Amino acid sequence: MSLSPTRPLAFCLSASLLALPLQAGAADGEAIIQQGGANPAAMPCMSCHGADGKGMAAGGFPRLAGLPEAYIAKQLADFKAGRRENPLMQPIAQALGDAEVAAVAKAYAAKPKVNVKAGPVERPKEGSGAWLALRGAWDRHIPECTLCHGPSGVGVGDAFPPLAGQSAEYIEAQLRAWRGTPAQPAGKKVKAVAAVAPTRSNDPNGLMRHIAADLSEAEIKAVAAYFAGLGESTEPFDESQHRLR
Repeated sequence: MSLSPTRPLAFCLSASLLALPLQAGAADGEAIIQQGGANPAAMPCMSCHGADGKGMAAGGFPRLAGLPEAYIAKQLADFKAGRRENPLMQPIAQALGDAEVAAVAKAYAAKPKVNVKAGPVERPKEGSGAWLALRGAWDRHIPECTLCHGPSGVGVGDAFPPLAGQSAEYIEAQLRAWRGTPAQPAGKKVKAVAAVAPTRSNDPNGLMRHIAADLSEAEIKAVAAYFAGLGESTEPFDESQHRLR
């Protein structure tokens, strides 16, 4: 049977209509997380942040599941603009379109929040990670972390993300990114080390840069270990932990 002149046109139109859902899927957050963005340079997010979005501690890749949507979108925008420097994330963020950034942020925000373990009831040891997290070091103008990041570090609003449940490796790396590395003079057996400028400058009012600059290396490790140890709890999930968000 010969095709009428209109059949090829109808077939093409049908094929175009069938392709529409695939085009719309290019901005589907879950698809980008699993398969990557339209630009091949935007690799699948799950490659580093895990299939469940809870991160990969050994590689220093953070948890994104349950973080505020606006916070995730801002971080991707900051990577694009260079306010956050990272050799892996910057090219990925730059390869994502605006619609893709919004879709990824929404998809991760919809995933389960961290289930936080109960913090210590007893008085923390002075100078410990728990002490810095809960009481700060006001003699050096360092406020307690929970003042901004909320009780047990569950996060507050869109500017102060959860710290509980992030890996110690990631928290340490970010504090060093805010602080940079001071120059080290040469010693008898040690070569001089040049200063490294901070690689993060996207904090509200420069707050984190000030705090990180005044923390010692031992304090950075201690406070990172404290927050990393707060999640995930094996107890039933308690949504009231996140009431401030």
